[in-house]
Amino acid sequence: MSTTPAPPDSAVRTFIQDQRPAFLRDLCDWLRIPSVSADPERAPEVGRSADWLASALRATGFPVVEVWETEGAPAVFAEWPSDDPAAPTVLVYGHHDVQPAARADGWHSEPFEPEERDGRLYARGAADDKGQVLFHALGLRAHLAATGRSAPAVGVKLLVEGEEESGSPHFPALLRTHAPRLDCDAVVVSDTGMWDENTPTVCTGMRGLTDCQIDLYGPAQDVHSGSFGGAVPNPATEAARLAAALHDEDRRVTLPGFYDGVVELTEEERTLFAELPFDEDAWLRTAHSRAALGESGYTTLERVWARPTAEVNGIGGGYQGPGGKTIVPATAGLKLSFRTVAGQDEEKIQQALRDWVAGRLPAGIRHEITFWGATRPCLTPLDHPALRSLTRAMGRAFGTPVRFTREGGSGPAADLRDALGVPVLFLGISVPSDGWHAPNEKIELDLLFKGAETAAYLWEDLAAHWSEG
Repeated sequence: MSTTPAPPDSAVRTFIQDQRPAFLRDLCDWLRIPSVSADPERAPEVGRSADWLASALRATGFPVVEVWETEGAPAVFAEWPSDDPAAPTVLVYGHHDVQPAARADGWHSEPFEPEERDGRLYARGAADDKGQVLFHALGLRAHLAATGRSAPAVGVKLLVEGEEESGSPHFPALLRTHAPRLDCDAVVVSDTGMWDENTPTVCTGMRGLTDCQIDLYGPAQDVHSGSFGGAVPNPATEAARLAAALHDEDRRVTLPGFYDGVVELTEEERTLFAELPFDEDAWLRTAHSRAALGESGYTTLERVWARPTAEVNGIGGGYQGPGGKTIVPATAGLKLSFRTVAGQDEEKIQQALRDWVAGRLPAGIRHEITFWGATRPCLTPLDHPALRSLTRAMGRAFGTPVRFTREGGSGPAADLRDALGVPVLFLGISVPSDGWHAPNEKIELDLLFKGAETAAYLWEDLAAHWSEG
């Protein structure tokens, strides 16, 4: 799919460079607001962050800007219709809340006092996700300035939630409540990233997630292993047996029906993944692992991006103190997570696990399974015209062909797709070294402004090529 990119628009690039100092001042002001949604004591700051963004979007020129309250933290909605009634409308999604951060965590500077060093801006939220939200405001202004328009070439809406870092608990309800206002032809998610600093990429999919805890109960209390061991069921043994039985010798998940409906990788997608400059040894260092291991027949990238998985996140039971304690423990437990791909049904997987566990446990072991919800996978069709527009826009900004990735993690993209019934695109310029959720989170400033440039080109390209679909 990669083609030689069109040359950049000097008017767009000049506008963005001229606005760079003012943009950074604004971004730093926003980053100083510690909008940590997971901390109830920071709830006023999350509200202040929403108000700050609403004011900034009004200053950008959006004729409609609203703060939408939820049962948790507020979201910000903005809308700027195109003056062409036939033009498509695109909804940009991001979030304004951030992860907790403190200097004592290992930060080299105060996490909520932005600091620019060596072409990078360090602060909590610089990459995840305030920087990637705000570049859209600059990109839209550059688009208008370069084209002489008084309104964008396509309708542009923004929805910036305030609870993404807390699992978006109220986001589905927000989408249902405001679905008519959010009506659009495509969604652009800017809460993602690129392969690396020198390889611009577009993400085409994210996996889903369902996770749970399995609690096993045996004897009514710990009992002597000499008197009763080998004669009564041991919940710790059964937890280990469940964990061991979760995969076969080819590392495939053994739950009946687990792979039903899985959308398999096409040869084109496998070729596109293989084009990436993947260094498995370097990847293993980031994984803090000595070897790669997974489902037979797939590469490492295919396993983490496009294959469903089951992981034992935790296993425990019985005595864990120093020395020995010869008991049959009364309880044990497992924590499991399942990453899903397009075509799978998380509710069916949950029921398959319930049936599988019940069928494997012996009499005398009582069990309970608690699921913590589910996030569905999301996949962008490679032949969608909006994806082609995004690829051309990014290639034009970066001056090099664009590659394609997926992400192994999960997010609210599928909620947007399902609620609005439109394709989801991923536009992100963050790189792995930016350290999301970690100490010393940063954003590469040159890439940040390439993101704004990409957004500026995207609106014009979508308007010109939308009908090709």
